Amino acid sequence: MAQKIIFDTDPGIDDAMALFFALASPEIEVVGVTTVFGNVHTELATRNALALLEFAGRSDLPVAQGAVRPLHLPFEEPATLVHGQNGLGEVALPAPKTSPDPRPAAQFIVDAVMRFPGEIILAPVGPLTNIALALMLEPRIVERVAGVVLMGGAATVNGNVNPAAEANIWHDPHAADLVFTAGWPVTMLGLDVTMAVQMDDAYFAGLRTSRLGEFIHAISRFYLEFHRQVHGLDACHTHDPSVIAYLIDPTLYTVEYGPIRVVTEGIAMGLTLWDRCGKWLRPNAWTGRPAVGVCTRVDAPRVLALFHERIVGERLPAQ
Repeated sequence: MAQKIIFDTDPGIDDAMALFFALASPEIEVVGVTTVFGNVHTELATRNALALLEFAGRSDLPVAQGAVRPLHLPFEEPATLVHGQNGLGEVALPAPKTSPDPRPAAQFIVDAVMRFPGEIILAPVGPLTNIALALMLEPRIVERVAGVVLMGGAATVNGNVNPAAEANIWHDPHAADLVFTAGWPVTMLGLDVTMAVQMDDAYFAGLRTSRLGEFIHAISRFYLEFHRQVHGLDACHTHDPSVIAYLIDPTLYTVEYGPIRVVTEGIAMGLTLWDRCGKWLRPNAWTGRPAVGVCTRVDAPRVLALFHERIVGERLPAQ
């Protein structure tokens, strides 16, 4: 039976890649998409989500618009340097013909989880504001979700906003701390593994034999140029699709466990501070908190092969 997910997103080039990856995978049933600020403002995220679903032939799926700002902080600005003004590398899609679900994202999440207890995994790949708002709206969803599998954080490496913080967590650290400590099963795919999977120009060229792959190739132009200019790479990191890869095949990743707290102020705001020890002389802010599954290693060639297979419809040729 396919795993039901709610895909919470701020599309975003790699968000689009992850959404297409999920839609092309029989192991996953996307029951809805919720949108949030981050890579773009929330209204544009919603437009992009609707347009991407229509492009993929899945306009039947509901899209619920979510939070426009963090719980307690202002929203600084969208990541136009990374994703372009339109969020999709300046590749235009037709204006969507469909409209968002009338419910706010948090209510949509609550309704779906309560309708399908124990069946839905929340799969956020942006700031965790919608997930935190749903938790505050209906705390019982903690016992009714199958889990939370998220892209965000950096447990053993530097962040990508500053040395401490990864962007999704930095945008709303208060929401992230609520999500990590709520008591539901959480798996974190952070920069520890997402930066280790890299797609270069030749890889993207190999996707062009399918309609989805042709679109991914087009939006990757902007993304690759950002990585060249900022990171000095001739490839891009594979952030959001990593969540889908994990959901399809967790054996692609090595997972270690321990509680995480998120720093919510100061120069280290957004830091996902992971307790890897668990033995302390005195109680602290991590004591008694639930263990989070932290992906620490990844089989990058297998992830790349899986993504290629699902987008193109055939296995990646042997190298």
